[in-house]
Amino acid sequence: MSWLQISINTTKNNTETAEDCLFSAGAQTVTLTDAADQPILEPGPEETPVWNDVIITGLFSFDGKQQTILDHIAQCLIGVDFSCETQILEDQNWTRAWMDHFHAMQFGQRLWVCPLHIDPPEPEAVNLRLDPGLAFGTGTHPTTSLCLRWLDQNIQAHTEQSTLLDYGCGSGILAIAACLLGVDHADGVDIDPQALTATHDNAETNRVRDKIKTFLPDAYQKQHADTQYDIVAANILSGPLAELAPILAGHTKPGGDIVLSGILREQAGVLIETYGKFFAMDDPVFEEDWVLLHGIKKQ
Repeated sequence: MSWLQISINTTKNNTETAEDCLFSAGAQTVTLTDAADQPILEPGPEETPVWNDVIITGLFSFDGKQQTILDHIAQCLIGVDFSCETQILEDQNWTRAWMDHFHAMQFGQRLWVCPLHIDPPEPEAVNLRLDPGLAFGTGTHPTTSLCLRWLDQNIQAHTEQSTLLDYGCGSGILAIAACLLGVDHADGVDIDPQALTATHDNAETNRVRDKIKTFLPDAYQKQHADTQYDIVAANILSGPLAELAPILAGHTKPGGDIVLSGILREQAGVLIETYGKFFAMDDPVFEEDWVLLHGIKKQ
């Protein structure tokens, strides 16, 4: 069986109209993707962010009525600024084809992140196994890879760095990596309950479930208002990082490490100044347009 794929390229204000149009034309599925490489890393509570330029793609059973569908779309989108592309897709194992895009990645000297369907290329390395179906925190984005490399370079087994707070834990990749590298215990905090479930599942896969606990922010603050850690890591957006500075500083032991990511180059200066009230900040580390900031908590 063949399929007809129709992609509508438009702006976020027209997203709902374009979705409705594709479904009314008979689309079996509709997906949204970024048309302009705009990062959306950490939505706020009850937010469903959409990229400014978006591609809305519908998948149809191909029955030779392509022009009829295109005419329907044109009629639905009168007055809307859009472009439209079509493609005929031969039937295949879509899950298998999609998974083939994911591969094992090395971060630093010891740490590898390996999808579950791939055998680790370095069996004796520190191998973190992840389900590639996760849409966040797989290590492919520079903000995550910056953090993973820092953990690989700075966590050593049998040292005093025994606890870590992963604030905005997502898939749990940072907390799990820290435990695999030598941290005794990690707490993960996230606003999304699905992220906490993902962290639990991935911790179980990597046999560190007994080392990691997870919390929604309010529950965490009620139970751990005075808890301090050797390392506090937060890979979220610069705005929340600025607002959270006193809280994250309060959870860092004197002499402990703060690791911040999710920051664009032009945002680094403000955050260095903000966190400099609590930490001795190092020079930024860059990957593409993204920045990792590190500091040592002042005594």
